[in-house]
Amino acid sequence: MIEPNRDGDVWVVAEQTGEALHEVGLELLSKGRELADALGVRLSAVVLGESAAHHGERLIRCGADRVLAGEHPLLAHYQSRPYARALTGLVEEHRPQIVIFGATPVGRDLAPRVASALRCGLTADCTDLDIGSHTEPATKKTYERLLYQIRPAFGGNIIATIVNPERWPQMATVREGVMRMPDEDPGRTGEVVTFTPDLSEADLVLDVLEHHRAERTVNLKAARIIVAGGAGVGGKENFRLVWDLANCLGAAVGASRAAVDAGWIDKDHQVGQTGTTVRPALYVALGISGAVQHRAGMSEAQKIVAVNADPEAPIFEVAHYGIVGDLTRVVPMMVDAVKKRV
Repeated sequence: MIEPNRDGDVWVVAEQTGEALHEVGLELLSKGRELADALGVRLSAVVLGESAAHHGERLIRCGADRVLAGEHPLLAHYQSRPYARALTGLVEEHRPQIVIFGATPVGRDLAPRVASALRCGLTADCTDLDIGSHTEPATKKTYERLLYQIRPAFGGNIIATIVNPERWPQMATVREGVMRMPDEDPGRTGEVVTFTPDLSEADLVLDVLEHHRAERTVNLKAARIIVAGGAGVGGKENFRLVWDLANCLGAAVGASRAAVDAGWIDKDHQVGQTGTTVRPALYVALGISGAVQHRAGMSEAQKIVAVNADPEAPIFEVAHYGIVGDLTRVVPMMVDAVKKRV
C-alpha cells in the first residue's frame, strides 16, 4: 500500500491491440475526464509496449492532459509479470489517486496483479464511477472526494457502491462499451512522457513462439440496429428467425447469455453485463426475459422493441414497444411487414 495522495492524478490504462489502441481505453478517458475535473487534478493516460509513445497525440485529443508511455522490447507482447512490474513501479513513483483499467482479458489479468503488489483495493466490472463522500458508521469519520465504484452485486439483484477510503490508489476495471467514446478535439494540447521500465529477461516467464489474434465476427458496438434472441427463442433451429429479421432490417445479430450458453450462437454476439454494452438506434429483443444483467448492456438503446410470450417479462419494463405473443408467429409477420415496405 502506498500513502494516499489526495492531490494525485486520475489514471486511465490504455491498452494496445497490435499497433492500435483498444477502444475501451479511449472510452475510459471520457469518464476519467469527468472524474479529474471533479477533483481538480490532471488526467493521465498510461500506455505500455515496445513502441507506445506514438499513441500520445490521440490520447491527448481524447481528453488526457499527460501521457506516460512505457517503451521496452520486453513489452512487445503482453505478459503478466513484466507489465505488472512496469505499472506497479510507475504507480509507486507518481502516486495517482485513481487508476482505471478496461475489463478486457488483459485488464482482468493486469489490474489484480498490480492491486496485490500495492496492497490496495480493486473493484471489478464497474458500470459507473463517480466522486462523493463517505462516513464510516463506527468512527463517524468522513472521507471527502472518494471514488464511488458502482457495480451490480448478488447476481445483479442490487447495485453496490464501493469505496476505498485508505488503501490507495483506488482501482477499478470497467467493461467495454459502458462509457461513451469521447469526441476527439484536435485543438487539445498535453504532455507525452516516454520512459523505459526497469525490466530484464528474468521477468519473462514464458517464451512467445507464435502470436495469433482472432478478429471479432460481429461489431455490435457500431451497429445501428440489433436483433437479439434469448432463451425464449426455443432452440438453435428457431434462431434462424432472429437471423431472418436481422437480414431484412440490415441489422447485427445479438443474443442473451442464455442463448450463448446453450450453444445457439457464438459469444461474440452476447449483449449484457458479461457481453457487449450497446447503444443502437433500434434494439429488437426476441424471447429475451430481460434479466438485469442483460438490461445493463442494452437499456440505453434509443428504441427497444420486445417480443415475448410472458406478459410479465422484465424486458417490457425498458421496452418502448412490447408484443406479447409466440415469436414463431410474430417474427414472420414482422419480416413480411418489413419486406412490403422495402
